[in-house]
Amino acid sequence: WALRPQNLLSGVSLASRKFCNFTSQQLGGSINVVSVRYGKGERYVVIPQGVHFQVIRKKDVSTITDPDAEVRSCFSQPVGSPPLSDLAKVSDNACIAICDITRPVPNGILLRPMIETLRDSGIPLSRITIIVATGLHRPNLGEELDQLLGDPWVKRHVKVVNHDANADELHIMLGRTDYRGTVVRLDRRFVEADLRIVTGLVEPHFMAGYSGGRKVIAPGLAHKDTIRTFHNAEFMSDPKATSCTLAGNPLHEEQLEIVKMLGPTYAVNTVIDEFRQLSRINFGEVISSHLTMVDLIRDDCEIPINQQFDTVLTSAAGHPLDATYYQTIKGMVTALGILKPGGDLIVASACDEGFGSDAFRRSQERLIQLGPDALLKELLDKTLAETDEWQTQKLLEAMKTGQIHLFSEALSEEDFRLTGVHCTRDLQATLNNCLSKYNDPSLAIIPEGPYVIPKYQPVSMTNG
Repeated sequence: WALRPQNLLSGVSLASRKFCNFTSQQLGGSINVVSVRYGKGERYVVIPQGVHFQVIRKKDVSTITDPDAEVRSCFSQPVGSPPLSDLAKVSDNACIAICDITRPVPNGILLRPMIETLRDSGIPLSRITIIVATGLHRPNLGEELDQLLGDPWVKRHVKVVNHDANADELHIMLGRTDYRGTVVRLDRRFVEADLRIVTGLVEPHFMAGYSGGRKVIAPGLAHKDTIRTFHNAEFMSDPKATSCTLAGNPLHEEQLEIVKMLGPTYAVNTVIDEFRQLSRINFGEVISSHLTMVDLIRDDCEIPINQQFDTVLTSAAGHPLDATYYQTIKGMVTALGILKPGGDLIVASACDEGFGSDAFRRSQERLIQLGPDALLKELLDKTLAETDEWQTQKLLEAMKTGQIHLFSEALSEEDFRLTGVHCTRDLQATLNNCLSKYNDPSLAIIPEGPYVIPKYQPVSMTNG
């Protein structure tokens, strides 16, 4: 294609570019241009003429016009708990757990109203701590921490710390879960707080069903041994450890038991639209408020699709999720249901922070050395997963389904070698090459990647 999609889009606003159709006298017809999330912007492709395609996105939902008022209102209209002000009046201190930089939680909207409510209800600012629930991710510091908090007022007035899953002395042993025997060790700063609150984004999660709520506690605030247990290969290989599934999901069930062992905890649950605007929010007891929000959004992000496609073009959801190849695997796995066996899946991901952790790199090196089958056998023999190798195990699911192609401009050639998939720096050429393999190609585009879950529901033969 001599005509590049970017040249067609100057002056077109993001909101109007969900799907663009341009008339071209030179080509004698219309040009279909679609975009997918990529870094802090988008990447565009032209759909070749004659290709049957479908763009799959969340249902349109209205955004909240006055976020500050809505946030403050949710504190007084809780789900399954007293209002936040009442909880604060009987507490001497509070600890607020927030997701790390990989999640676009609208903290700039949430944190100050929450802290002011706690202060006005009797908890001094000096007794309020924010803890970044990093799980086994790196700490968020400096400018990155400022970006995460979203409001400079917050860091000026309350203490902000990072969770460290490797620091034994910062954790309290709560026991073991009853059914699976997972060792439960959590960050003592959160456990020992009078008032415990988590904030999070409720969205599909490729292992835990849905993110947010109880997941902010474990793995977010858990010791490395706890995380390595319920992220081991046995858990990961369970067919119910997948997107949008809660019933019977071993990760979800362990997380619920851990929350019950912890004791009374509360949550602010948020949902954002495709343009990162706040669309839903609630507050309340951590389990009931989270499940209430999940029930509200299922129809928005679980999209029934009655066919599978030769080629699927998706994303890793853009910034901040697509900052590393480690996180990019989520975009691969969540689209597999609508890919024909042996088909081509293309994922666009900026990976502008590189490959991921050293531990993940070592896991990928084992994949390249051993091959998928031998590596999976090795993983299944362990009761404690090595840090981040669970992501490699999820990659194996994608690799056995079809041909996986990664479009990224930031990764090095050595990084490309360790991905285990086909890599490209030309998204348009890769799309064209994949489509050219089929006589009558079908194409699905998922612009928002793992935040949208296409659910393959074949048409019944009896219903035509």
